[in-house]
Amino acid sequence: MTEVLTQGQVAAIRFQELGKVYHFSVKESDKVRTGDFVIVSTSRGKEMGEIVEIISDASAAGQPPRKPIERKATAQELVMRRMWQRKELDAMIGCREKAANLGYDSIKIVKAEYSFDGSRLAFLYISEGEEKVELNKLRSTVQRSHRGTRVNFRQVGPRDVAKILQGMGACGLEERCCSRFLSEFSPISIKMAKAQGISLNPQEITGMCGRLRCCLIYEYEQYLEARKGLPKRKKRVITPRGEGKVVDVLPLRQSVVVLLEDERRVEFFKHEIKPYEEYKALQEKASEPCERHGSGECTCGNGGK
Repeated sequence: MTEVLTQGQVAAIRFQELGKVYHFSVKESDKVRTGDFVIVSTSRGKEMGEIVEIISDASAAGQPPRKPIERKATAQELVMRRMWQRKELDAMIGCREKAANLGYDSIKIVKAEYSFDGSRLAFLYISEGEEKVELNKLRSTVQRSHRGTRVNFRQVGPRDVAKILQGMGACGLEERCCSRFLSEFSPISIKMAKAQGISLNPQEITGMCGRLRCCLIYEYEQYLEARKGLPKRKKRVITPRGEGKVVDVLPLRQSVVVLLEDERRVEFFKHEIKPYEEYKALQEKASEPCERHGSGECTCGNGGK
């Protein structure tokens, strides 16, 4: 049974398929459910979005008040939304043609997005250079072809472009993660690949967007947790077979590969090894005379040395 939103709850709303989720408060008179399309007011104007989740507003204490859901979308508005969506491809092709005629070779129009009522039209583009491109001339030209609709341009990044264009992933999956289920892009760094022992070869860690692969973050926290208590590479350790140097760390196995003094490489589990420095420090401490020896309280085992 679909849950009905009541006062004191928050609606998680998505405006684009696999788009970022935004939260809006629910008025007492609202009778909306998950899966309903609703009209809300945003910084860009009136928008239609789908309710994808129902959450409690208890965690919102001390936060600025959220904008409310204004009303449910009508059947006519839903039909109108589909009608404008069917026109987006033609609008994008037309904009690309005008950009080429005006000499805008440094940008690429990747998508056109109409608002649900056709009052606004946004062109998403990517720029090849780092310098900001002045698009006033292109905007004016496109605006004349879409009278009654407010036209604007929004620059997006390489990851957004890969998500829009879809296609096969660099790993061989038939559909890229970003196009299949990712609603937001998380910050990715090279240290995530290092922590997981992944090759730093660009072909191994770079996605179709030319940036570090989003999947590097999937198991990163698990690897950090698994590495706790394990020595790092090049650290000397004491093993049941003698001293050696760590040459490889296997976090998920909770073990390390140690190069022993006889040049053998042997895998030892976490409970089988001791840090070299700590072991030597304990040895030195055990060999020192006990300051309390002879008072009847000594438990060091030095035997009066």
